[in-house]
Amino acid sequence: MDENEKSRRVRDMFGSIAKRYDFLNHFLSANLDRRWREACVREIERRIPSPVPRILDVGCGTGDLSLSFSRLGPVVGCDFCHPMLQLAMRKVREKSRRSVLLLEGDALALPFADGTFDIVVSAFVLRNLADIDGGLREMRRVLRPRGVMGFLEFGMPGGPLVSRLYRGYFLHLLPGIGKLISGVNGPYRYLPSSVQTFPAADQLKKRVESAGFTDVECLLLTGGVAVLLTANAA
Repeated sequence: MDENEKSRRVRDMFGSIAKRYDFLNHFLSANLDRRWREACVREIERRIPSPVPRILDVGCGTGDLSLSFSRLGPVVGCDFCHPMLQLAMRKVREKSRRSVLLLEGDALALPFADGTFDIVVSAFVLRNLADIDGGLREMRRVLRPRGVMGFLEFGMPGGPLVSRLYRGYFLHLLPGIGKLISGVNGPYRYLPSSVQTFPAADQLKKRVESAGFTDVECLLLTGGVAVLLTANAA
């Protein structure tokens, strides 16, 4: 499958579950996804490069991460799935967050000049890209020197007992629950397979460094169910 075909399939897949996306995220993670996003904000805030930073949320989806970061400074949320953006726009209006601007754009060809932002973040996006390294390079390109990058991704927890229990849920129960609630089969079978083929944390750190980042830190959340990686632009 070439890059264009994978991008089209991912866009169509997320569009098909957009209306139930938030509910399923919170339900299937037992609301842990909210805590993970807050952890991302806290860790980025430790590295914050300016008093009122300009922030980009890549693959913003329905806007939860953009809204969380809006307390630090103005946020641009960018996503290539129009149904997701429509839901994000509704949230922004309901919360009267004028500091959040949403637009349609591709993570592999971000519609911004070099060095536009102080902070670039994303949540559960990188593994869906047709070119992971290309996505990291684009994040680096739009960051100013010493700007901060941070992203959340799913991981697979270590430890024999926890790992076995989690894999049972993640590989067998979650796809069935996701299909039952969303009415769509593919996305919640795609999720476990995409996580299992995503690079492990140590490999990911090396790829982030190769994309032009330094001071890379990796934080395992909820025993490794989620991974938070932060870095500075070289």
